[in-house]
Amino acid sequence: MNKIIPSERSKNVKYAIRDIGIAAKKVEKTKKVIWLNVGDPNKFDFDTPLELKNAVYDAMKKGHNYYCESSGIKEALEAIAKHNNKLGIECTEDDVVITLGVSEAVDICVGALLNRDENMLIPAPSYPVYGSYMDLYEVGKNFYVLDEENGWDLNIDEIEKKINKKTKAIVIINPNNPTGGLYDKKTLKDLVNLAGQHNLLIISDEIYDEMLLEGEMHHIAAFSNEVPVITYNGLSKNFLAPGWRVGWLAITDRIDVLSEYRQAILQLTRARLCGVTPEQFAIKVALEGNRLHQKETIEKLRKRCELSYKRINEIEGLSLVKPKAAFYAFPRINFPVDDKEFVIKLLEETGVATVYGSGFDMPGHFRFVFLPTEAILNEAFDKIESFVNKWKK
Repeated sequence: MNKIIPSERSKNVKYAIRDIGIAAKKVEKTKKVIWLNVGDPNKFDFDTPLELKNAVYDAMKKGHNYYCESSGIKEALEAIAKHNNKLGIECTEDDVVITLGVSEAVDICVGALLNRDENMLIPAPSYPVYGSYMDLYEVGKNFYVLDEENGWDLNIDEIEKKINKKTKAIVIINPNNPTGGLYDKKTLKDLVNLAGQHNLLIISDEIYDEMLLEGEMHHIAAFSNEVPVITYNGLSKNFLAPGWRVGWLAITDRIDVLSEYRQAILQLTRARLCGVTPEQFAIKVALEGNRLHQKETIEKLRKRCELSYKRINEIEGLSLVKPKAAFYAFPRINFPVDDKEFVIKLLEETGVATVYGSGFDMPGHFRFVFLPTEAILNEAFDKIESFVNKWKK
C-alpha cells in the first residue's frame, strides 16, 4: 500500500509555542529545562480556585456529563451576558457561544467569515493560533504592525494603510499576547471610527482582561455603537483554569448587521455538538464570585514582571518594553541573528525554553513567560545573559 499523503493546507499550520516544546523534550533527556514557553499558570505556583473545582465536581456528581446545547448551558450563558453588560459589552444570552477555549472561537469565527480570496487584519506580533487557522482555511493574513516604540500600541494610520477591498474584519488582542501591551480608550475609539468608515467587523480577544499589572482595561464593545464587535474571553487565564478549555465569544451588534454571520457561527457550533459540559457549571460561580485568588496572582506577577524587565534590560544586546498586563515578555534581540536559531541554541546550550518571535510573525524577538518564581527566573536570566555574551563574541 502506498503512503497516505496529508493535505497541502495542513503543512502550512505552525504553532511555535508547542513546536518548541518538542525540541525541549529532547533536550530534557540530557539536561534540566526551564520551561518559559507556555502560558500555563498551573504549571507553576498558581492553582484554580477551590470554589470552581467544587462547582465542576458537583456538576459531575449530579450527572451533568451529557451533550449540552451547542451554544452552552443556560445558566452559564446568562452569567456571561450579565457579566458582559456590567462591563458595557452589550449582549444577551442568545449572543453568547461557549467554546473549547478562545482557540475554538477563533476557528469558528474565521471559518464562518472568510472566503479564500478575502482577508482579515491581524496584529504583528500576533498570537499564533490566528495565523494557523487562517492558513488552514487558506484565507488571507493581512498583518498590521504594532508600535514597539510606543509600548506596542496600535498604530491607526498603519492599520488603515493595510485595509483593502477584500478586508472584512480587524482583530485586536487586548491585553496583548505576546507583548503584554494594553490599549487606551482614545486609541480604541479611533479604531472603532476607522472600522466604521470601512465597514469592518471588530474582533477583540480579551482573555487577559482581569490580569492587569498597571493601567486600566477598556472593552472596545462598550463604545462601539455602530460597529459590530465579537469579544472573546474565558476561564483559562483570569480564573487559572487553562486545562478546562472553557472559552466563549459574545456578539455585540447594536445595528443588526451580523444576522447572517451569526447564523453561520451557530451552524459551525452545532456541527461540533457542544463545549465541555461539567466545566460550564463553574462559569456562573467564577463570574459572580469574590475573585480572592486574583489579588495573590497579580501580586506575584507584578514582582516577576519587574524582575524580568530589570534583568532583561541589563543584558547588553537585549531590550524589553515593560508589559502592562498578562504574564508575557517579548524582548528585542539587538544584534544580527536569526531569532529561531537564537532560541534553539539557547535551549540546547542552557536548557532555557522560550519561543522565537517569528512564530508570532515578528522576527528579531523572543517571548518568555514570567510565571515561575523569582528564583527560577533569576536562574533563567543568568543563563540567558551568559548565552548572549557568548553569542556576541
